[in-house]
Amino acid sequence: MNEHNPRARELQTLIQNLIQQRLSDKLDKLADDDPKRAELHAQYQPQTWLADAARRAGQLQLATHPIKASHPDARGSSLFVTPESLPPRHEVGSHHLVSPTSDVVGNSAALDVYKFLKLEHEGQTLLALLRADDPDLLLALSDDAEQAAAWRSAFCAIADPSGGPTSHTRAKQIYWPVPSTPDHRLNPHDDNHYHLLAPLYSSSLSHWLYQRIQQDRFGEEAKAARQARRERADHPRGYSDYPLLAEEKKGGTKPQNISQLNSERKGSSYLLASLPPLWDNSDLRPLYRLDSVFSRFGRSKAVRETIRELKQWLVKLNPEATPPDEAKPGNRHIRNRRDAYLEQIFEELLQFGAAYANQLPRGWTADGECRLPLEEQCWLDPRRAESDEDFKQHFQFQDWPRQLTESFARWLNGQLGSDKLQLAEAEFHHWRRELASDIGWQRQQDGKLREQSTSLRPAGYDQGGQNAR
Repeated sequence: MNEHNPRARELQTLIQNLIQQRLSDKLDKLADDDPKRAELHAQYQPQTWLADAARRAGQLQLATHPIKASHPDARGSSLFVTPESLPPRHEVGSHHLVSPTSDVVGNSAALDVYKFLKLEHEGQTLLALLRADDPDLLLALSDDAEQAAAWRSAFCAIADPSGGPTSHTRAKQIYWPVPSTPDHRLNPHDDNHYHLLAPLYSSSLSHWLYQRIQQDRFGEEAKAARQARRERADHPRGYSDYPLLAEEKKGGTKPQNISQLNSERKGSSYLLASLPPLWDNSDLRPLYRLDSVFSRFGRSKAVRETIRELKQWLVKLNPEATPPDEAKPGNRHIRNRRDAYLEQIFEELLQFGAAYANQLPRGWTADGECRLPLEEQCWLDPRRAESDEDFKQHFQFQDWPRQLTESFARWLNGQLGSDKLQLAEAEFHHWRRELASDIGWQRQQDGKLREQSTSLRPAGYDQGGQNAR
């Protein structure tokens, strides 16, 4: 051992402390006169333990997607896939993890080897240092350079896949049809044109989610925030709740047989509720005695907060309120942020309109107490055209979507305008064009027009719009 290498000595001390701790844990279970104590002392001499650990490392494999998480008796391949090697996608997945925790599968009796490799020094695990061929760590393992190199190879092999990828009858499998003809048609009767897909459970992602939820549920800061809420007191941070949270147990009484991370969680994995949203109809009533629907729309908490943030940002950005269309090309990030605020408002607007159009009875705008403009009535009560001839003619004239975008633009100008933010014609036309060109808005209005065109089609026409004979 090079006595003049302090870093090597630190690494050696780190390794010896782990070995000594494992020895102490086993000795604590034995009587002082038990003859096995001498045997254990011999087994846990540093060089003896390292030689045995290097031999047992071949019984383990580093993994991010263990196959046994799908079924404890599945015998196929587990995969080790780093996030940077995955294609970028918008959906949430393991590709979003910044520094994922690696898992390990194999003989549960050898998991102490992985605990050794997970020891950290200066922010790096021993496994990472070994894979980088760190000379100080090799010196800490053994004074014999040849012996240290052999142990390094044995330990690093834990990250190498064992053989080619294989699935198993007890793993999840999906036969997916692929085109079997030059014109790319699918033939489900052709058994030779299927791909076998084997979806694997992401242990790294599940572990990250478990730790996050545990912290949000039982962390000291979360507890303090909840207590402050009960006491109606201020607190510097909020807290998160997870309604309808389910807990899944993997591995039964032996969670270590699934993987190391599963063992650390005692077999627990959290499942978030995957349910469609439920409409809250408690405040959904006909909009009577209102001159414009936007006065009710603007009372929504989400809309109020978005408008407030957008207004504060515009004032801070440009007190003189340069028209949005005049933003400089170099200020792309400014335009992107402005468009993000608009997208939030448009999303709330679509949900607001869909709720009134789909859940209130047909013809509710025909009531004498309804003072909404005709274009807003067409938007919120399109089915009225099925029974009201005058209303149908206005609805089919199809000028109401344009009028509606203008009403929205005037309303938004009024919400954002103030002494510090003067908005005028340029902003009005920008908001109007942005809403009119929004894909979600176009689909919603086009869908209403198509639906009413179908329901109002004269008898004797088929689905293609042709006169049936």
